[in-house]
Amino acid sequence: MRVSTRGDYACRALLSLALHDAATPTSVRDIAERTGLPQPYLEQILLALKGAGLVRSKRGVGGGYVLAHPPESITLAQVVSAVDGPIVVGDFDEPHTNGACDHEGQCVLLSIWAHVGEQMRSLLEASTLADVAAITRGDAPWPN
Repeated sequence: MRVSTRGDYACRALLSLALHDAATPTSVRDIAERTGLPQPYLEQILLALKGAGLVRSKRGVGGGYVLAHPPESITLAQVVSAVDGPIVVGDFDEPHTNGACDHEGQCVLLSIWAHVGEQMRSLLEASTLADVAAITRGDAPWPN
């Protein structure tokens, strides 16, 4: 599995919100400037994140986006899934479990791909926006 540009941008945008005053709405323009992301694409991503319940928006003067939950409770898996869909290695069928594999080695490989997807999902579920923010601020060590 590859985290898409959309997934990366979504994580970067929410990290920006986590690093700044969480109670004050931040405009899309400000998020785009801080992160270097293209504003039109960022607007689409933030709408998807809003639909997933990860951010809230306020309209008008002083409006913008805020995290809908504390950064400690938002995982990278939630963010990536909100914009990219389920975290899987590929769009493969389930392996046969009764020993009736249709093609040589196919079921073994399908089982391995499923395991890889589970490992990636596990790693992303174990990392929160607060964790990444702490590393960004220099308050925690970089991941291995």
